This record gives sequence, structure tokens and C-alpha cells, in this order.
Amino acid sequence: MRHLAFFRFVGMALAGCVLLLSLLMAGVAIQIVLYGSNGTTQSAQAAVVLGAAAWGNRPSPVYRERLNEAIRLYKQGRVNSLIFTGGTPELGYPSEAEVARDYAKQQGVPDSAILVDVKSRTTFENLLQARALMRGAGIQSVLVVSDPLHMRRAMYIASELGLDAQPAPSDSSRFQSWPSRARFLWRETWSYSEQLLFSGARRESQINATPGSDSSE
Repeated sequence: MRHLAFFRFVGMALAGCVLLLSLLMAGVAIQIVLYGSNGTTQSAQAAVVLGAAAWGNRPSPVYRERLNEAIRLYKQGRVNSLIFTGGTPELGYPSEAEVARDYAKQQGVPDSAILVDVKSRTTFENLLQARALMRGAGIQSVLVVSDPLHMRRAMYIASELGLDAQPAPSDSSRFQSWPSRARFLWRETWSYSEQLLFSGARRESQINATPGSDSSE
């Protein structure tokens, strides 16, 4: 009987832990959704576009939406420069940032208004390399452009790096269907939770690491 009671206690404790973890993750997911639905109306000196996949010489649908948002901000006069981030997953292929630069130039953005980072492969590295470009160009403030569900984590990292940044989520997203949005939201919920738990140690290691080791968002 004592063994049975013990196992019941352990089972209830595990169930309680699972329930608590589920509630915490649900809270993080809600925060991500709400945060991404509100962008700033402010202007800044530049827009930082977080990298996403490039398909050869073309931006993927995800990246194209981010680029269109940044180009719109530039043409509206809300930013004076565009900072494109993202390296290449394989030698011999153009970097995400180079593809973005070509796309923006085709839309009428002058080369003089564009800065590119061709090294970074993660959100953290995107913003770390963007910070270096900002310092070199004397840029103090930026709007961070990405998918709405990516904004909460991106802005947390921007704050960790000491950037004067405001969110500028894209108006539209490739993630339109419920299954695709759910998968992306789950990934962001997990990644943002991990960022909150381990940001201190990870930040120090990543700042000292060489960009280019991981896959881009």
C-alpha cells in the first residue's frame, strides 16, 4: 500500500509539473502573438532586416515579406538606410543579404542606402553583425523588421545587445495556414523560452564566437 501511495504521489507530482509547464509555455506563446501584432509608428535612422532563406538568387517567400516591409519603410521616409543580414548556408551560393540587396535595388533603393552583413546565420548573429555595421556607419537607432511571430524574441535579443531598436513586423506573412503558423509559433515559443532561461551564458559565448555556424531563421 505504501508503494502504491508513493507511486500515486509521484504521478500526481509529474502531472502537476507537466500542467505548470504547459501553462507557462501557453503564456509565452500568447505574449509572442500579442507582441507581434503591434508595430511602432516611429521613425529611425535605419531598418535591420533579419535574415531568412534565399532560393538561389531569389528571396524565399518569408524573406520577401520582410524585404517588402523594409522597402516600404524606406520609401515612406521612416528610415534612411536598410541593413540586410544573413550569410549563405553553402559555399558558392549568394548570401541572404546579397540577395536582399539585389532585390531592394530592383525596387528602386539606391546602393548608397544599403548595408549588408554576409556572415550571420542566426537571429542573434544577425543583430550582432548589424550592431557592428551600425557603429561603423554612425547609426544610432533602428527598426527591426521580421515576421510578426519572430518579433518578441528578436526584440529581446536587440535589448540584450543594447540596441536602440523598435519593432517593425511585416504586415503579411507566408505563414497563413493554421498548421504552418502553429509550427512557427511552437518553434518561437520554445526558442524564446530558452533565450529567457539561458541568455546570460549564451550571450557571452556567442559574442565571442565566430558567426556562421548555425542555420538562419
